[in-house]
Amino acid sequence: MIWNNNKECMPREQMRELQGKRLHKIVDYLYHNVPFYRDKLQQMDIKPEDITSIDDIVKLPFTTKQDLRDNYPFGLQAAPQSEVIRFHASSGTTGNPTIVGYTRKDVGVWSECMSRCLTAFGVTRDDLFSVAYGYGLFTGGLGVHYGVENLGAAVLPTSTGNTEKHVRLLRDLHVTGIACTPSYALYLAETMEKMGVTKDMINLRVGAFGAEPWTENMRKEIESRLGLKGYNIYGLSEIMGPCVSYECSEQNGSHVCEDHFFPEIVDPETLEPLPYGQPGELVFTTLTKEGMPLLRYRTRDLCTLYDGTCACGRTSVRMGRILGRTDDMLIIRGINVFPSQVESVILSMPECAPHFLLVVDRVDNLDTLTVQVEVRQEYFAQGFDTFEPIFKLERELAAKLRSVLSINAKVQVKAPGTLERSQGKSKFVIDNRILK
Repeated sequence: MIWNNNKECMPREQMRELQGKRLHKIVDYLYHNVPFYRDKLQQMDIKPEDITSIDDIVKLPFTTKQDLRDNYPFGLQAAPQSEVIRFHASSGTTGNPTIVGYTRKDVGVWSECMSRCLTAFGVTRDDLFSVAYGYGLFTGGLGVHYGVENLGAAVLPTSTGNTEKHVRLLRDLHVTGIACTPSYALYLAETMEKMGVTKDMINLRVGAFGAEPWTENMRKEIESRLGLKGYNIYGLSEIMGPCVSYECSEQNGSHVCEDHFFPEIVDPETLEPLPYGQPGELVFTTLTKEGMPLLRYRTRDLCTLYDGTCACGRTSVRMGRILGRTDDMLIIRGINVFPSQVESVILSMPECAPHFLLVVDRVDNLDTLTVQVEVRQEYFAQGFDTFEPIFKLERELAAKLRSVLSINAKVQVKAPGTLERSQGKSKFVIDNRILK
């Protein structure tokens, strides 16, 4: 199913022409309304009339999260305060938060793009959709909420917390869809099992998961335990929120809402643009946003972009799965390590549960990596009450990690339920090196 055939299936030349017109308009808007951008463009000897096509985007300056923090709270706001109807803020915990204002038109665009996502997942007016992202300054809850209502489906604003009540509502109200982080979906499945509620006792069929990296193995795990079809959704508060890209029924990458958000992939070191099919850092320019438009915003997310018409009929550029983040990437003894790599290895072993923690430290001037992982309950009950099977599993997992990561990691197998659970974004890494 397609929500907006005119935009989602637009011929590529028409899309690029539309993007070029919108890019010129947004550059002109920023030049006259945001001193930060006007100064940057003047330093580069660039005027709005120099931007005549989407190809000219490479002439424009990059924007970073630090720029947002340096201009806290309203320095990058382009719309007058009287036209801003909502503010969201980043979930970061260091430095100034990033404050993002939305006009009424921005919220309308957000809702429409979110409806595209939900329709691609197979959601219709007949569905009852539980939104289990956090409501508040985080964009997840309200972002999906407005999209569900715009589509005409019913929304259940469960948010996070009180998971047992959530399970009862899923069962008793015959909820058919859910939006949450992948880690919370697994926590929900755990809670169901503890309550004696099986997947056959609920009606979930669609899951919209995002806000943190997840793997194909994790998708299969969630689908198996909740009895639904899981789809990836991507967004970030600086650009809009959930709805920037989304999977379709083909699940061959996530379609970008290109008429509103122009994607690029650049080399994170040189910042030179990279061609389709080559991994690098994801960069977005907002083409229609009024409250706080951004030029070439460096997301720090690493992925690959793909072109070509999808079998679903959509012509938009697709994002590959997020491989990690340039600022979350761990460098251990000169080796780049991403939590997603570790997760893939862990979930390839049937004894291991999808709950893990990476602890990085420095001992005698050498970096160390410890991987803590829980064993599944069914295996724990079959003899993991003695040391030998634990030691055996630790050795096997350590060997697999060494093969994939090219470094040695100490593995600590934990009992089920030992590691702290998250009802929001999970924290997979503790890097003690930065504390010293």
